[in-house]
Amino acid sequence: MGRIVTPVTIASLSDPPNTIRCDAFVDTGACYMTLPTAWRDRLGDLEEIEKVQVEIATQAQVEATICGPVRIQIEGFRPIYNEVLFVEMHPEDGVYEPLLGYLVLEQSQAAVDMLGHRLIHVKTVDLK
Repeated sequence: MGRIVTPVTIASLSDPPNTIRCDAFVDTGACYMTLPTAWRDRLGDLEEIEKVQVEIATQAQVEATICGPVRIQIEGFRPIYNEVLFVEMHPEDGVYEPLLGYLVLEQSQAAVDMLGHRLIHVKTVDLK
């Protein structure tokens, strides 16, 4: 399976000039927009909603922090308002890899095109 990486903009609602623009790895196994803890201050003074335990790809459990609200926009899709998950990440070659999870994809009406290795627009909202 190929990797899908897409541009995303995350902006603080309480402090709008504080914005992060990044390329995020589309990870349908993750639920949140997941950012490295090292970037948390870049969004200003976000409300800390809850500390949670998360299972990462190695099956280890680590602590993460849910913060928000923020405005999230996947390039080419409508913006949504949600929370972000901050977790300790280790950069590869000095570069972090934020994760774009299924909650953000569904709310943005974005779906994964497995053959084209890209995101496509979903024309209807699923209510079931």
